[in-house]
Amino acid sequence: MKKVGDHIDRDEPICEISTDKVDSEMPSPAAGYLLKIVANEGDTVEVGAVLAVIGDSADATPAAASPAPSAEPSAPSSAPEVVSNVASTPPASAPAPSSAATSRTASGVVLSPVVRRILNDAGVDPRSLRGSGPGGSITRRDAEAAVANGPTDDVSIPLSNGRRRMAEHMVMSAQSTPHGFVAVDIDASVLARLDAISRVTHDGDPIPDEAVVAIAAVRALGEFASLNSTFADSEVVQHRTINLGFARHGDRDGMLVPVVHAAAGLTLRALARRLADLDQRLQTRQLTTDDLMGGTFTLMGAPSAHTLLSQPIIIQPQVAVLSVGALRTVPVVTHREGVDVIEVGHRIVLSLTFDHRVSDAASAASYLERVGELLSSIDIDVER
Repeated sequence: MKKVGDHIDRDEPICEISTDKVDSEMPSPAAGYLLKIVANEGDTVEVGAVLAVIGDSADATPAAASPAPSAEPSAPSSAPEVVSNVASTPPASAPAPSSAATSRTASGVVLSPVVRRILNDAGVDPRSLRGSGPGGSITRRDAEAAVANGPTDDVSIPLSNGRRRMAEHMVMSAQSTPHGFVAVDIDASVLARLDAISRVTHDGDPIPDEAVVAIAAVRALGEFASLNSTFADSEVVQHRTINLGFARHGDRDGMLVPVVHAAAGLTLRALARRLADLDQRLQTRQLTTDDLMGGTFTLMGAPSAHTLLSQPIIIQPQVAVLSVGALRTVPVVTHREGVDVIEVGHRIVLSLTFDHRVSDAASAASYLERVGELLSSIDIDVER
């Protein structure tokens, strides 16, 4: 990209390097004039080989590409800059650099933009480092180690049995099922009313947002039976019973999905009681196999108080999973008496991951809209 005598700015591309994996531009490690091109276009060069020489002035005499080691420090501004193809690991045949060469290279002569940025951001002087790259060059790993507050070595952590099983199932589901996804933003004033009344049932059980949404979700499934089904070979089996799974996350066992069996027809109070019982036995590790089997539809609550939406993977052999976003207080434009007014609104995002062999985006969106309508019609004080 440059010829001898051209002026080059720092980080300006000098040439393009092609490897067996990628083509990339070689940025200049310093500003100056191109005094000598050592590697010509089309040449194959070894890792660490000299490509060109950069000096302070166009008429400067190019310095030797590999000056002899010297115990005395070199002058900082008069010597030309050597541009090398730097890699983090030296070739097997390369001799170990001497301490003098390492010190000279670490003074800033051969720094990639990434390495320079890491060191500059942390205020680390490259002259204080001994590089581990070819000719003593400072690699990205050297720079990261210099600015880290602790060890930089990677740590291998074996998966627990629960996480390994979850990983296997999720990979199988992602590879075997054509996932579709749709999300809608709906009115959730009913959840604000719940806050104003009480977050517990008359029996004293907690009422999370997902329990209220679950009531509407189950009732809507009565109108969208295809989503309460399983896919087996070349047929879809629609289930008359709705067994609603609730995704639960844990650091130790990964994700578990306890199931509220026969959820259709439950009131909010009854569902909250069943859900509280499952969560209690989950914490005390007293869930049985039956508690985790037989789910026909899954609901996942907001992972955090700031989660807008999430896109979970379908739990085979089910065909859909409903995700609930966190409750948000936002300004909402409402049309009243022919005038648009801004009011305080309470909104959540409902999203559905669905099996594209069974449903489509239009049907999925219609289901979510229906869940929103049923959610708004719940009489909280009666059902709690």
